[in-house]
Amino acid sequence: MSGLHSKSGTDSQKQQASDSTDQERTYSIGDVAKIIGSTIKTVRYYDEVGLVKPATYTEGGHRLYTTQDIWRLELTITLRYLDFGIDEIRQIISRETPVDKALDWQIESLELQVSTLSNMISILRLAKENEGDSLQYVYDLVHERAINNEKRSRFIAKRVEESKFLEGVPAEWRSSLLYNFNKHIVNQTKTSAKQTVAWNELQQLINDPEFISDLKQDEFLFFNMVHQPRLGADAWVKSLEGIHTRLNTALKRKLCAESPFVQAIVEDTAMLYANSEQSVDQEEFFRYFAEYSQRTRSERVERFNTLCSLLSPKFRLFSQGNLLLLQGIKWRLEQI
Repeated sequence: MSGLHSKSGTDSQKQQASDSTDQERTYSIGDVAKIIGSTIKTVRYYDEVGLVKPATYTEGGHRLYTTQDIWRLELTITLRYLDFGIDEIRQIISRETPVDKALDWQIESLELQVSTLSNMISILRLAKENEGDSLQYVYDLVHERAINNEKRSRFIAKRVEESKFLEGVPAEWRSSLLYNFNKHIVNQTKTSAKQTVAWNELQQLINDPEFISDLKQDEFLFFNMVHQPRLGADAWVKSLEGIHTRLNTALKRKLCAESPFVQAIVEDTAMLYANSEQSVDQEEFFRYFAEYSQRTRSERVERFNTLCSLLSPKFRLFSQGNLLLLQGIKWRLEQI
């Protein structure tokens, strides 16, 4: 038995030495392009956009890559094959966006593309079957199915009234809750075929009474605050915009949830949602705010946010900021 252990130990040491040597070895950009089955131009591009930079350079300034760099390049090419964008890949590799969340978004995006293609195929087939002017028929069908911002605005106003979603909320505060939704979704000036499909599903979701009920629970802090606000409606919206501008800055700087910068945003957000009878200086209120913010959202509310993110890249950035904010709140709650 001792001989067996001795042999295994020797083999293990050799393997570790081999791994160490492999890790230290570097490859030229031409060798890397051959290894990953791509081109020098592609490898150079991923360096220029800051996605996969070489580990080092030769004295003459030529790029040198390690096996870890090669793995990142192969992963990047795989994700590009699956239709991930450059910024999305950067966020995944840097762990700025959780992998499972990024995969969920991509699955939703691809499913939406499938629906979009089916919709476009049906339009083309109908146009082909039309005995008149096929091109005019294509034009009419597309414009019949497309929804402009005026139609979206009328739909939301009607649905809010019918559902009594904002019943009891003072008139000056009603647009405040829907501010970001109106800004990024309703008031879009142009809508692609893909976005039209997403909007059609979003309409069905908003028509669901159970979704309205879920949304009221999700926005409880807002409803709690508006009856005794610390700020006026316009000032509150301006402060909310300021918070998300700071969150965008934190995302660009790749700051972690426990960083002083993000934690200051967490503090200010708590103050923004406190009513005039609540003191954000009290630990009890902050615990209440943090625990409420960590509640699991319903599948319908999550679906709503996903569709909005697919409809608008700016809303997706807004969602990523909210995710960082929630991570900051979670960290703060753990400290309490």
